[in-house]
Amino acid sequence: MEAVKPSAVTPSKSKWIRSLSKVLHLHTATAGIVPDDGVQKVKSKDTEEWNDSKTAKRLSKKFDSLHDEELERKVALEALIAKIFATVSAIKAGYAQLQHAQSPYDAEGIQAADQLIVTDLKKLSELKQCFLKKQYDPSPEHTMILADIQEQKSLSKTFEIMGKKLESQLKLKESEIIFLREKLDESNKHNRLLEKRLNQSGQLFVLDNLQLSSLTPSNFSTVLGQTVKSIRSFVRLMLDEMKSADWDINAAAGSIEQGVVYWKPDDKCFAFESFICREMFKAFHHPYFSLYGNSVSEVKRRPQVFFDRFMEMKSVKVREYLAVKPKSTFAKFCRTKFLQVVHPRMESSFFGNLSNRDMVNSYQFPDTMFFALFTEMAKRVWLLHCLAFAFEPEASIFQISKGCRFSEVYMESVAEEAFLSSESEPRVAFMVVPGFRIHKTVIQAQVYLSQLKTR
Repeated sequence: MEAVKPSAVTPSKSKWIRSLSKVLHLHTATAGIVPDDGVQKVKSKDTEEWNDSKTAKRLSKKFDSLHDEELERKVALEALIAKIFATVSAIKAGYAQLQHAQSPYDAEGIQAADQLIVTDLKKLSELKQCFLKKQYDPSPEHTMILADIQEQKSLSKTFEIMGKKLESQLKLKESEIIFLREKLDESNKHNRLLEKRLNQSGQLFVLDNLQLSSLTPSNFSTVLGQTVKSIRSFVRLMLDEMKSADWDINAAAGSIEQGVVYWKPDDKCFAFESFICREMFKAFHHPYFSLYGNSVSEVKRRPQVFFDRFMEMKSVKVREYLAVKPKSTFAKFCRTKFLQVVHPRMESSFFGNLSNRDMVNSYQFPDTMFFALFTEMAKRVWLLHCLAFAFEPEASIFQISKGCRFSEVYMESVAEEAFLSSESEPRVAFMVVPGFRIHKTVIQAQVYLSQLKTR
């Protein structure tokens, strides 16, 4: 039997072999067949799944590693932030301690608080550098616990200092309350004293049954004495207000009466009393203080009319009377005299405004102790005026000029020291209260005697 030669292979078979080779080669390219020592093999399905699982595990481990690093970095950053907050709380506590040591002043406390603040600021700067250089704490959990403890201590210290500060403020407020209570007690005492002065200068019950036919100079002298008391009460109040407003009493007295040598410093009050009397008794000799000029009828000039006015007014309360009759003759008298006596600059320095003046100008009367004492004084002068014109003929007023020699008939000295002096005979420095003449009776003027200054 003859061997089959390669050349004897049929062309159709050779063509089939070539086609199969191409198909296998294509399958190798698409199905993952790789060359191995010149022999192409097809990977099994199990081998492919095993490779996928291995890759997934490797990726999972890598992801877990990245996650752990991110978590550690986050925890370390939180620990750093906790230390920053704790340090800031310590700085706040140090600043609170510094403020507390300043009032009352404590040099050692200020120095200690300053040192604490500087130390904590340096620590804060170090933490900043750690953040920039990413130098985190190796044990962040422990660091966070310590930072929380430090922050709570700092807060506790801050609250403690705030508590001490509030206690100091409370003591200060209690001291202010005690001071204000003392001022209130003092004001109440002063008001009671003023009310007492009003009552002392105001009672005319002894004249309740007085009749015009039985009117005597003694009755006039009684009313004059109470009028002078009321004037002096108002002068004392005015001097108190001047002192409260930091007035120069010596300069003020010198502007009223110049060139006077006073026996005692307190005698300067007589200069102010002289000024008040001069203004209040101005136009006393004219009916109704010449408020109506020469238009007063003869009927209103009659002694009985003045006597009736006296009896009507002597027992009334001035404040109530002015409220009921704000346009009465007496109200006009109060308005005119207040504007004459109380200068705008004086009122402004006493009360800080001109509200009293504005109210009086519009016939509205202030409800103040100052104005109450003024109107009480005005009432006494008004009563004295009415009683003076109740006489027939009316009582006349006279004044003493500066520099006159002393006369016991017409004058009464308010300073007894003038008669104890061994120097030359003192002269009248100024008149304090005017004198009066009723028929043949003379009621002496009150004068201040002194050695006059020579220029």
